[in-house]
Amino acid sequence: MVEDCEGVIVGTGYREKMAEEVAGGSSNSSSGEASRLQLLQEMRQQNFDSIRFASYRTACKLRFIQKKVHLHNVDIWNVIEAFRENGLNTLEPSSTLGVSRLETLLSSLFHALNKRVPVSQQAKVDATTALLMNWLLAAYTSGENNKISVFSVKVALATLCAGKLMDKFRYIYSQISDGNGHMIHWRFADYLKEVLSLTAAVYESPSFGYSEGLASTIFPPNSKVTVNDFLDTLMSDPGPHCLIWLPLYHRMAAVETVAHPIMCDACHKENFTGFRYRCQKCHSYQLCQDCFWRGKVSGTHNNDHETREYSSFKSPSKQIGHSLRKSFRCVPEKGKNNIPRFPEQPEKTLDLSHIVPPSPLPSHNGFPDPGFMAPFDSGSMDSRSTLRSMDSSRLDDEHKLIARYAQRLAQEARTMPRTTSRMSQADQAGRTPSDANLASLDASRAQRELISQLEAKNKEIMREIARLRRQQEIEAAGLENPALMSELRALRQRKDELETHLATLQDSRRQLMVQLEGLMKMLKNHQASPRSTPNSSPRSTKSPPLPPGTVTSSRSAPATPGGTLSTTPQQQQPQQQQQQQQQQQQQQQQQQQQQQQQQQQQQQQQQQQQQQQQQSQQSQMSQSYQSSVPTTSVPNMSGSAILGTIQNPIPDSLSCVGGDVR
Repeated sequence: MVEDCEGVIVGTGYREKMAEEVAGGSSNSSSGEASRLQLLQEMRQQNFDSIRFASYRTACKLRFIQKKVHLHNVDIWNVIEAFRENGLNTLEPSSTLGVSRLETLLSSLFHALNKRVPVSQQAKVDATTALLMNWLLAAYTSGENNKISVFSVKVALATLCAGKLMDKFRYIYSQISDGNGHMIHWRFADYLKEVLSLTAAVYESPSFGYSEGLASTIFPPNSKVTVNDFLDTLMSDPGPHCLIWLPLYHRMAAVETVAHPIMCDACHKENFTGFRYRCQKCHSYQLCQDCFWRGKVSGTHNNDHETREYSSFKSPSKQIGHSLRKSFRCVPEKGKNNIPRFPEQPEKTLDLSHIVPPSPLPSHNGFPDPGFMAPFDSGSMDSRSTLRSMDSSRLDDEHKLIARYAQRLAQEARTMPRTTSRMSQADQAGRTPSDANLASLDASRAQRELISQLEAKNKEIMREIARLRRQQEIEAAGLENPALMSELRALRQRKDELETHLATLQDSRRQLMVQLEGLMKMLKNHQASPRSTPNSSPRSTKSPPLPPGTVTSSRSAPATPGGTLSTTPQQQQPQQQQQQQQQQQQQQQQQQQQQQQQQQQQQQQQQQQQQQQQQSQQSQMSQSYQSSVPTTSVPNMSGSAILGTIQNPIPDSLSCVGGDVR
């Protein structure tokens, strides 16, 4: 169910403030300031202010800014690496940066981006740097100071870049926690102030503004907050009201390319992308995100109706199957907590201060030039938090590999120069000046050889890292190949069709087996009855005349009480009539049995025909399935193997049910 505060729709005030900024900055502003005003003008043309919900409105504006400055292609780990390159991890959070140093930081960030992405996605470094720098200065500075704090830069770039929300929160927690892993409350208040400055920069401060005491409403002032408590609170549903736009901002980026193959009932747009909204009162009433956000309706639907948000699409048959599977479960599933648990105590960092930048090497697969291994303070909070927060296996393996090689190289560098210097001093004590010069030349030659060896090992390390990167990119490209994905979707669709066809065949076979069982039971009952025996048939044998003095069978007419066993001609007439009647009845019964046997034979013939049709359909189905499978499959696959393959379908990981929006 979609619930959100309406907020204050900044209509006239927003336009007046925008017009004042454009008018005031057009006369005496630099090119960067002009580009910032042009950015605000383009954001105004998107008509985001007509969105009814404040959280959606704020998320749309920040998403627009993010794509304009190309931060949607920059991951959180690239941002942290840029902080290291430019030495921001050694600075205090309260220290300030000038315009030149901020420009250097942003330009290095976009230069590294252009090395990783294809040409079509590369950014114009100078223009993008000037645009983002002026937007950040306008958001975080007042007056003519033009200096921004280090903490403001870290919060702004970590929020606007791409990446998982949990990774961003873990990095922010490393900036506001102490050495014991506990959160510092006044630094959390500073974080709220800095992150809500982004909403003020897009003119949403009436809905999401900072106030004193806001941090105490989220965490009690004297409580001990660990990283798990911090993540549980900020990533809960619903989260804190002042940050309700932040999870939506990340979800909006994830569903931009999700297509829904249905038609919007308000604007009649087909195959729309983004979020999908379904009314819980109106039957099969679907809305696209533009119509729902701006309140466009049709028919009997009303904006007050309860509406559910979806971030993916499932066909009605899959929805019915999912509901049936849920209804047949005996024990309800427990609520899954997707937030992992982390150690409350911070891990000890590796001492990598002995790493020396290598000689200039070409860039390997997105690695920056030698500055990417710039020295940093191992005791600083930034490096500690970054090493602690790198839960990705790829980054862990690379950093462990670098640390292991660096320690080995440092150990060799410490031992070999000492031995060389001792030998040179011992030789110089008993030699002439010419011998001392020769010894110094030998020592310098040994040092040069050592340097060349270290550089060769460093090149080997870089080649190994580049090889790992290329291998991982090849594996990722194989998973994201559109041709393979389309072939997989076609195979899944064909599998679904074969499954439905097989289910219908199994149902018809089950019905035929039930009918056959009933007929077999009827046939057995008729064969076991005494009337169907050969001795009871009147045509089999003729009954001999009864001798005088014998007793008639139970089927003949009973004797008259008090009479003798001998019969008179007058008494034989009714007995003959009774025998004739019995013979007629037996003939009728035989005719009925013959008719029943004919009907049974006809039914058996029909069953045989149906079984032959079923076998032919199954053979056709197996042939069509064998033709639809890839060429790598075994050509002599049996029908049972095909049925086994169909009965074990591949699980679909692209589907996801959207949740409620708070």
